[in-house]
Amino acid sequence: MVSATDGDASRRKRVFLILSLILAVVILAGAYAAFSVMRSGNEGDAATKGRNAPRVTVLVASNRSVETILSATGSVAARREMPVGVVGEGGQVQRVLVEPGQWVKQGQVLAVIDRDVQSQQAEALSASIRVAQADAELAQAELARAEALVSRGFISKADLDRKRATRDAAQARVRVAQAQYRESLARNARLNIVAPAGGLVLTRDVEPGQIVGAGSGTLFRMARDGEMEMLARLSEADLQRVSVGTRATVTPVGTDLTITGQVWQISPVVDPQTRQGTVRISVPYHMLLRPGGFADARLIVGAGEAPMLPESAVQSSPDGSYVLIVDDKNIVRRRNVTVGTVTDQGVAIAGGLTGGEKVVILAGSFLNIGDTVKPVVQKVTP
Repeated sequence: MVSATDGDASRRKRVFLILSLILAVVILAGAYAAFSVMRSGNEGDAATKGRNAPRVTVLVASNRSVETILSATGSVAARREMPVGVVGEGGQVQRVLVEPGQWVKQGQVLAVIDRDVQSQQAEALSASIRVAQADAELAQAELARAEALVSRGFISKADLDRKRATRDAAQARVRVAQAQYRESLARNARLNIVAPAGGLVLTRDVEPGQIVGAGSGTLFRMARDGEMEMLARLSEADLQRVSVGTRATVTPVGTDLTITGQVWQISPVVDPQTRQGTVRISVPYHMLLRPGGFADARLIVGAGEAPMLPESAVQSSPDGSYVLIVDDKNIVRRRNVTVGTVTDQGVAIAGGLTGGEKVVILAGSFLNIGDTVKPVVQKVTP
């Protein structure tokens, strides 16, 4: 027989179990409701975030034909510089006929040297020729008379031989006098300072009244045919990429002038101090090309295919250059790149991009890695 106390305890257990089950159901229902609300909130936030994402301008990186260019600096010089000095015995300068910057022809007189003394010497030598010729004519006449008398026995053969020798000596003195006179004329002709070849006069270091001679040094400097060149300095590695005939453009410092030329000689040695070599670029004459001045050169050493981006798309950091790209989920990512040739059309990317990436070209500095954006593709101008 079950007592009343045992019945009450059994009822209390059943009530407790029922209340526990109800409480568990309520808790599970509340948790499910909270999870549903949270999930819908997240989805709403994501949708709102997508609608409020900033618009950024991107460019689809595509490969384009790019010329590989080496930049260099150097000095301008005459390709064939000709120092002109005194060729003859020299003397006092009477007149200087040219100024720097003038063009002259081969053989043109640059400066006139006084020749009064030399002219008198030439006159004296000319007179000595006439004296020698008179002596020779007299010796020839005496020889002719002696030959007519030797057959009659009035003159011995020994006397005839002496007269013949006298005639020969007189004729030899005529030839000596003539040679001395021609030598004098040649020396006088070399008194004037003349241009050894046609070209441009670069410098003048002589004035009227100046005494010049063999030790006077260079009086004029000329550029043969006006040809100029640029002595471009390149590193040892870049020197290997240049060959004779390589096209180049030269810009004198302080000007916007661009002169087209080509490499005509490459230095066979490298400076052991600077590890640089000289490339000589031949350029035609231009009034803004002044020997001794500086110029910039751009040497076109090759061509290839590479993505081309505007300079605003490429950013720098302590780790190197990089760009920001937008992936397929419209999320901003960073991509390290290697910068190649910089031209007026933009920056060639030598490494880091394969082509087809959407690269941020504007407002890149205001974006963070991982941001969600709305890309606006910019059309490429041909």
